[in-house]
Amino acid sequence: MISLAGRDILHAWGKFIFTGIGLGLLIGVTLTMAGVYRGMVDDGKVLLDNSGANLWVVQKDTLGPYAESSSIPDDLWRSIRTLPGVAEAANVTYLTMQVGRGEKDVRAMVVGIAAGEPGTSGWPPQLVAGRQITRGHYEAVADIATGFRLGDEVKIRRNHYTVVGLTRRMVSSSGDPMVFIPLKDAQEAQFLKDNDAILMQRRRTEANPVFNRPGVPGLLDAVIASQTSNNSVNAVLVRIQPEYSPQEVAEPIRRWKRLTVYDRAQMEEILVGKLIATSAKQIAMFLVILAVVSAAIVAFIIYTLTMDKIREIAVLKLIGTRNRTIAGMILHQALVLGVIGFVVGKITATFAAPLFPKYVLLMPIDSILGFFAVMVICVLASVVAIRMALKVDPAEAIGG
Repeated sequence: MISLAGRDILHAWGKFIFTGIGLGLLIGVTLTMAGVYRGMVDDGKVLLDNSGANLWVVQKDTLGPYAESSSIPDDLWRSIRTLPGVAEAANVTYLTMQVGRGEKDVRAMVVGIAAGEPGTSGWPPQLVAGRQITRGHYEAVADIATGFRLGDEVKIRRNHYTVVGLTRRMVSSSGDPMVFIPLKDAQEAQFLKDNDAILMQRRRTEANPVFNRPGVPGLLDAVIASQTSNNSVNAVLVRIQPEYSPQEVAEPIRRWKRLTVYDRAQMEEILVGKLIATSAKQIAMFLVILAVVSAAIVAFIIYTLTMDKIREIAVLKLIGTRNRTIAGMILHQALVLGVIGFVVGKITATFAAPLFPKYVLLMPIDSILGFFAVMVICVLASVVAIRMALKVDPAEAIGG
């Protein structure tokens, strides 16, 4: 039975192999789409892991700092740091923008980190080259996905920064690579207006008699100074002491500071359940459609291959070959075709994944489920093909 299937495959091996490769490319696309979905979820989890925080303190009644805009005073971290159970509190800002390098620019998330040392919340946990930021201005650490190299000069808003360190897998929830700069520079980049806007605002302030009073000469300068400076951050990252639970530390902050606090589970729900939910659903729907189309094409290919050799099957029936032997031949050919297609698809997805602009996470469980799905489809398609083949009248098939 196996020899009969093998001889038939060798008889038209070129057609069989190329059919398997075509099927494999389709399976590879399906596996890659599953990897894209997995990658989107993993990006959100990696963002939270790399922050090094147990709690995120943000503006009240917002889903910040990743899903919504959040703005809180940058001196709140001092009072939060004194609360029981707080081991560390650090300011941070996040701004997704185009970062320029020469004549080109890169979409990136610019992260403003507070002064500290490696291991501080918000800092990149590890580097693959260079060093961490040591100066208060004009130094940057970039993810290698940006394409930046050590010593490159990048432009963020109106200032230029030198890349002193490179990190890996530091991305936003949407997969944009991160660029870390000092907090003061990030506050200026995010909140400070351009020179023309500042000049026009200053003129409006000077023309306002409420601020420009003859009897109060210092009022105008004080108002202008407050308008051209900013003391806001997007969030305070809190690391708690081991003996405390997140809720024990979060509740006093919510009650006394009038701020919103999220723990790891809540922030993950915001990222996965809200921020990337629509994109994830689109990918999932496309994956389902692609899987159904793949199944239909697999069934059609197996049915066509069987019908193409209907005369050979008729001859086998005329010389007395048992139906079980013919059915086994069709089944084995379908399984071999499925194995070839899956192997080609797995290789294609593995080599194509690094070429995607988005992170593609290929999980072993997806490959295992995909392999069994392909085998089941091949078996079901072969059953249909066997039933059609065994119903054929040998005399009519040969005479036709």
